[in-house]
Amino acid sequence: MKMNQVKKSWLLVVGLMLSSVSAFAEEAGHAASAAMGGDWAKAFAGALGIALAVIAASTAQGKIAVSYMDGVSRNPGAQKGMGTQLILSLVFVETLVLFTVAIIFVKM
Repeated sequence: MKMNQVKKSWLLVVGLMLSSVSAFAEEAGHAASAAMGGDWAKAFAGALGIALAVIAASTAQGKIAVSYMDGVSRNPGAQKGMGTQLILSLVFVETLVLFTVAIIFVKM
């Protein structure tokens, strides 16, 4: 019963997402491609690059957090020293994503 409700909810979400595309469409369909200079492949590649960077970063941050929790659960006394390393490693991963976004926007 619950799985059926989950399927219905996902169908509703997907339906709403697909119907919003036509609601936000421009009157002249060629206006969007003219604004981008007609180079839709470049925009698609940029969006794909950002998406892959975010997916990789979120996976890495999850693994960093899991390793931190494992270490703290084994040795609670090392929590203070490990906390600094946790924050630094999360910042480094997030910085890579921001650099990726900046490079993609400069290239566009």
